[in-house]
Amino acid sequence: AAQKAELAKTAEAVATPGKGITACDEGPATIGGRFEAVGVANSEETRRVYRQMLFEAEGANEYLSAAILDPETLYQKSSTDGKLFPEVLTERGIVPGIKPHLKIYELPGTNGDTVMQGLDSLAVRAKEYYNAGARFAKWRSPLVINTAAQCPTDLAIKANMQDLARYALICQSEGLMPIVEPDISLSGT
Repeated sequence: AAQKAELAKTAEAVATPGKGITACDEGPATIGGRFEAVGVANSEETRRVYRQMLFEAEGANEYLSAAILDPETLYQKSSTDGKLFPEVLTERGIVPGIKPHLKIYELPGTNGDTVMQGLDSLAVRAKEYYNAGARFAKWRSPLVINTAAQCPTDLAIKANMQDLARYALICQSEGLMPIVEPDISLSGT
């Protein structure tokens, strides 16, 4: 009952009217590509400083209810006060969350349909993320609509929806409020 109440409290905080969720969950390679495109070195310290600037910007808490973090960011500290970013965010009334999925995997025989990896180790990681201060998680489940390639296949739809359901159950069992994201891309024909 206490865990259910905590999950409901997290959901209510994340869904605060008039505020939004910021996604700061790019992995080192993704954010590194963006940095390099504008001449900024991609290092763990550069990524930490960038995220600190976002989290500690004056007035950010007036507009943000939550922040989705990459696992790297979950364990980084502010140089302002030495506190871990989840604590910095929580003190500002911003709920820290985590991106728990690992890598994208192409389903064989489906013309490019995909699922995300990481369910097999999610319970252990979710417990660690909760202990590090995360209070919710967001799992991305990419589906591409491409009628020429006959995607998504029934297999991809079923696999992704079952994965999302398992992810949500695992997260809730470890105290993380799940955000379920079927990520639909209309990139085909």
